[in-house]
Amino acid sequence: MDDVTVNEWHSYAKSWAKHAGSMMMEARQKASFDREYKTGHELVTSIDIAIDEYLCENIRQTFPDHLILSEESSPDLAFAQGASVPVWVIDPIDGTINFAQGLLHVAVSIAVYYQGERWVGVVHAPFLQETYTAVRGQGAWLNSEPIQVSQRNDLRNAVVATGFPYDKATLPILIKQLQAVLSRCQDVRRNGSAALDLCAVARGQMDAYYESVKPWDMAAGALIAEEAGAIVGHFHEQSSKWPNKINGEFLLAATPDLYQSLLELLQVADK
Repeated sequence: MDDVTVNEWHSYAKSWAKHAGSMMMEARQKASFDREYKTGHELVTSIDIAIDEYLCENIRQTFPDHLILSEESSPDLAFAQGASVPVWVIDPIDGTINFAQGLLHVAVSIAVYYQGERWVGVVHAPFLQETYTAVRGQGAWLNSEPIQVSQRNDLRNAVVATGFPYDKATLPILIKQLQAVLSRCQDVRRNGSAALDLCAVARGQMDAYYESVKPWDMAAGALIAEEAGAIVGHFHEQSSKWPNKINGEFLLAATPDLYQSLLELLQVADK
């Protein structure tokens, strides 16, 4: 993959993410959005849909031969399995509940997946005025400044981010995992945005992050964390059929010195 092409993807993704962030801020300022619930419990707002339409329209116009994997309009990658063209993996609003509640941890997430790899990742948090970006092999950046993971090497002093799903059926095992992590680590944080949790690992605010999420939640953030020096993998065998690099099931991202210890801790708790 040539740098010119990848950097072009990155430039467009960054520009579109920032405009989408402006749409978010305007909608909140005017309180001009509606709320609905998918499958009875998962919140989606009219601005989720509006941003999704904006992003998809621009991707299709600029790269008509590319594919799109989006939480809102095209959440099934079956059509893209083995695709020979790039796939844009987008989440119009990561942290929809935070957005609706007036909280700050909200982001637009845009990634480009191609030939089994994550190539571009952009996570823009308009209410925090933070734009995280990464291009495969070129490092990770926050507002155009390079970032890297923490140097934490003692599990006992580690601060770990996680989250919990809308579906409560898996709560017993999740509580068991949480108890294991709390018993061995300094503390746990739950901010409500997987993309920003991964970026927090990338910049050293968090020492690790684990959770089961969808591809659009993690594709961009995982690349950003990896390019900042984190190890990104999975703490359990995956059952979903998403390609490995955009499979957020049993996701674990951590500083190199903590990854193996957390992997073993979560695997024991998962039994």
